[in-house]
Amino acid sequence: MNRGRWKSELGKKKMVMAVITVLVCLGAILAVKMHNSTATKANSTKLQTTVDVLSVPRTGLIKRVSLTGQTVPQAQVDIAAKYQGKVTAVYAELGQAVEAGQVLVVQDTGDADISIRQNQAAYQQAAADSTTSGVSFQSNYDRAQADYRKALADNQRYQSLYAQGAISREALDANQQALADAQASLDAVANQMNAGVASSIQSAQAAAAKAQQGIYAMEKQRNDLVLSAPRSGIIGYRQVEVGSMVAAGTKLLSIVDNSNIYVDCQVAEQDLGVLALGMDVAVQIESLGKTVQGKVIYISPASDSQNQSFSLRIQLNNPDGTIKSGMFAKAVIQAVLRPDTIVVPKAGVLEKNGSTYVFVINGQNEVEQRSVQVGARGDQNVEILAGLQEGEQIAVSNLARLRDKLVIVPNMITFDSRGDSQ
Repeated sequence: MNRGRWKSELGKKKMVMAVITVLVCLGAILAVKMHNSTATKANSTKLQTTVDVLSVPRTGLIKRVSLTGQTVPQAQVDIAAKYQGKVTAVYAELGQAVEAGQVLVVQDTGDADISIRQNQAAYQQAAADSTTSGVSFQSNYDRAQADYRKALADNQRYQSLYAQGAISREALDANQQALADAQASLDAVANQMNAGVASSIQSAQAAAAKAQQGIYAMEKQRNDLVLSAPRSGIIGYRQVEVGSMVAAGTKLLSIVDNSNIYVDCQVAEQDLGVLALGMDVAVQIESLGKTVQGKVIYISPASDSQNQSFSLRIQLNNPDGTIKSGMFAKAVIQAVLRPDTIVVPKAGVLEKNGSTYVFVINGQNEVEQRSVQVGARGDQNVEILAGLQEGEQIAVSNLARLRDKLVIVPNMITFDSRGDSQ
């Protein structure tokens, strides 16, 4: 009994000791936490804002313009049938080099040849009719003139005889009537003339001219049935075979002239300041894995009404002909937008209520909010026209936490004209 009671009392003592140990540990942990909290509060009152600060430089304001586009050829000309007809010959293969004026496709010219011969016959007939009309009119005119001159001479003689009493009044009147008839006949023939040419002759000449124009029209139609290359180049499209019947307007061939290769790009208005005609540009052709030199040859004088951008064309050097039409191209133009000017990063400029500010840091690391006048803008930097001097120090981080008279901890950084502060 005594042994069992001793063991029970020993167990109770161990339990009490374990409880006491746990309570002591909890108290120690609580004390440490209270101590750390008090220390943190004490230190927080001593913390200051750390700000990236740089010295304002006078340098060039750099602007980068990224251009993307596709290569386009000197020309790409589609050749289509002007008239419906059967194809009788094809002298062009896909990829073949052709010269200007070279015959490529011939359509059936039989009907055109018949029409030409018919119009030639009509012209010859009209020309003959014109000659006949001219001869006939001239003969009638000469006869009327001769009759009139004879009637006039008879009338003068009759007048003399009547004055002598040799003829009666009735004979004189009859002679005068004959003179009037001769005059009317001459006038009738003369009235057929217009500007010295008889109307019958003009009509025959007009018929001959019409027939001649018909010849010209049919000859032109025949020539249009023989399709020739309008310029030198490479056959880039061919969809025609001998014996096929083609409709008017059907595209048969396409000629691509890669003698000059260009890149057409779209440029935003704000990027025009660094672009100029004649500017040298390095253009990367991604599919070929190479960079070629080019030159800006065109900047549109007005923006596109649809996307409000400007068109720009770059002419590429392509001596080996490896650059083809339709390749993706890109270029980066870097130029000095403003030389020798006060420049600060955009991150150091605050715009509020229509005004622009910077935070200047003095020798005691105190903040001064100062109004400035902004000029041109680069990619990451901005020009300051007034309000800052070269060598002054400004904040370029934590601007939202800054205020006048605030003392900061400066972290001095250097300025990179590309906009990457270091």
